[in-house]
Amino acid sequence: MTPEHLESISKHPAFVQLIQRKRRLNGSLTLAMLVAYYGFVLLVAFAPGVLGQSLSGGVTSVGMLVGVLMVLLSFALTGIYMHRANRVIDPLNEVVKQECAR
Repeated sequence: MTPEHLESISKHPAFVQLIQRKRRLNGSLTLAMLVAYYGFVLLVAFAPGVLGQSLSGGVTSVGMLVGVLMVLLSFALTGIYMHRANRVIDPLNEVVKQECAR
């Protein structure tokens, strides 16, 4: 591939849109996970008593529930990524491949 061909691909409107959407998707999901994770870590550091409280008088603590919710959040964010990648990113990628192969 020549440098001119690479430059024409990088300036192609579909490629620019693909890059913008990928960055926005990756950035928003990364930010969501970082906020949740660091919130959890800060809760452990500064309010460990909250996490140690019983969840309804039983042996399950609030910390266990929060831990399970963190795992479920990571699965949900992965599902959101897969859905958006399959519905938005992959079709744009195909458009770029088809149009720039000419």
